[in-house]
Amino acid sequence: MIKQSLKKISLLLAAAFVFNMSYAQTMMKDEKTVEVGGAPMFPSKNIVENAVNSKDHTTLVAAVKAAGLVETLQSAGPFTVFAPTNAAFDLLPKGTVETLVKPENKAKLTGILTYHVVAGRLGAAELKELIKKGNGTAELTTVAGGKLWVMRKGNQYMLKDENGGMANITISDVFQSNGVIHVIDHVVLPK
Repeated sequence: MIKQSLKKISLLLAAAFVFNMSYAQTMMKDEKTVEVGGAPMFPSKNIVENAVNSKDHTTLVAAVKAAGLVETLQSAGPFTVFAPTNAAFDLLPKGTVETLVKPENKAKLTGILTYHVVAGRLGAAELKELIKKGNGTAELTTVAGGKLWVMRKGNQYMLKDENGGMANITISDVFQSNGVIHVIDHVVLPK
């Protein structure tokens, strides 16, 4: 009798699991996604859950893990993340990334990564409004405490860092459950 009850319970649990997985997959299919790095980015997933699927952001994901920022970027936020691609990291001097991900450089890596993050959800529409109010340039304060400036030239949004370095936003408005990602083509650096 107990064996039959346990068998029924495990069958019910298995059926419930299959139903929930099927429901979740159906819900995700109905979501409006943006493709980044060959993978759909689901608005119902958080920044980390989506980023790990982008083949163009493996360096960024590895750096976020090395800096211990995974938990933070999985939290409620909201965050605006300017996400450099692997190609953007490749533009840094040879050996920079390998040096930064070493445990002894965790503080510096954290500072650089959090310089790419702004508190709040700033999609392209919000950036456009801020630029308008700022007469062509909007100043953003990063989570690291530094400044970034965003501007628009035609339909292209660009970032300027504290050193005068520039990055183009190549994909904007990749909405997440806890913020938004804008893909950029250069790593921006604090002073």
